[in-house]
Amino acid sequence: MFKTFILGLTASILTLTSVSVWAADNELTSEEKKDGWLLLFNGKDYSNWKNNNGKPVVAKVEEESIQTYKCGGYILTYDKEFSNFILKCDVKMSTPCNSGIFLRIENLNDPVNTGFEIQIATTDPKVKPSVHDVGALYDVMPPTKVATNGAGKWDHYEVKFVGEKITVVLNDIEVINANLEDYKEPGKRAVEKKHKFSKNGKPRALTDFAKKGYIGFQDHGHKVWIKNIKLLELDASGNKLK
Repeated sequence: MFKTFILGLTASILTLTSVSVWAADNELTSEEKKDGWLLLFNGKDYSNWKNNNGKPVVAKVEEESIQTYKCGGYILTYDKEFSNFILKCDVKMSTPCNSGIFLRIENLNDPVNTGFEIQIATTDPKVKPSVHDVGALYDVMPPTKVATNGAGKWDHYEVKFVGEKITVVLNDIEVINANLEDYKEPGKRAVEKKHKFSKNGKPRALTDFAKKGYIGFQDHGHKVWIKNIKLLELDASGNKLK
């Protein structure tokens, strides 16, 4: 009797834990709902998503995932602007792959020069990563290491952007920890030479970028699957909005 009771209690605890910690793809856990997370993609269609150029989204949902390849625009964006947030998503790359997670896009007609990009790319794990390799703050700061699981496997990204501070965790490894206040001079970045971002034909400082804008995923000519896109809005101090 006692053994049966213990086994039943253990099963109940495991069930409660799984309910609070786990969820099916493209669903929020009970804890995420409680904390105020937003589910940005339903796994079925492109509701609330649009191309940056205003054209219809023509890519099909594949594997319950966003597919940016030949979506009809350069960036597939969520139809709401965000300022301070944590963004989570799972990404699977083709071979080869070049894409990106765009943050705070100010001008949808010029996402490259008015938004930040976290690089998605097939990268040789044996090379020293550059500002153009997987996990990089594109053209600004290289990742600390190549933390991808590789093409054909799912990578988990978690990006926190509060004020001027950006952190990127890829597969539970922090690969970027940047403070844009360190780059107040036009063209300055974390490595040699200058970054490519410009405004009105002149190099711009990273602190000059808008503090609010669109998020999105890039079509750079390769297939890439993105699912479990979740966002938690934060205040200027990095706390959950009340």
